[in-house]
Amino acid sequence: MKAEDEQAFREFVTFQLPQLRKLAYMTCGDWHTAEDAVANVLAKLYPRWRKLERPDLYAKTMVYRAAIDETRKPWRRERASGDAMPDVAHRDPAGAADMRLRLRDALGAVPPRQRAAVFLRHYLGLSLEETAGVLDCNVGTAKSQTSRGLAKLRELLAADRINLTGEAIEEWTNAVA
Repeated sequence: MKAEDEQAFREFVTFQLPQLRKLAYMTCGDWHTAEDAVANVLAKLYPRWRKLERPDLYAKTMVYRAAIDETRKPWRRERASGDAMPDVAHRDPAGAADMRLRLRDALGAVPPRQRAAVFLRHYLGLSLEETAGVLDCNVGTAKSQTSRGLAKLRELLAADRINLTGEAIEEWTNAVA
């Protein structure tokens, strides 16, 4: 690879790595699995770098698929005995941390494809066409996945009396940051 291509790849990774990590985390729900997925994607992306017209969308598509594939591996299904213990939710007197935890738990209950669609549209700010490209579906499907994901979030959060507004979405973006 030429020196200028290598430098462009390094700049791309420096700029896109946080977003790719967050996308992988929102897809699979585990930081370690997300890290593995992003590392595997970047290793596969490097030799293809010069051939790509939109490497950002290509990388997001690969990360989304890799994060799902990582959760399907047999050793990812193994659980420690401590995982069987239920987590007890405690309210935080400050409120902000409690809100983040509730949002994170609600996001974890949203199906992965819908969660990814909501994340791509509302956190990364991708257009419907770009979201559809990343999810490898048509625009109507991306729109419905986003809508259903938001509806599911509202339903889950309504039980906790949290209104999913722009302010709550801002809290969510801070929670995954």
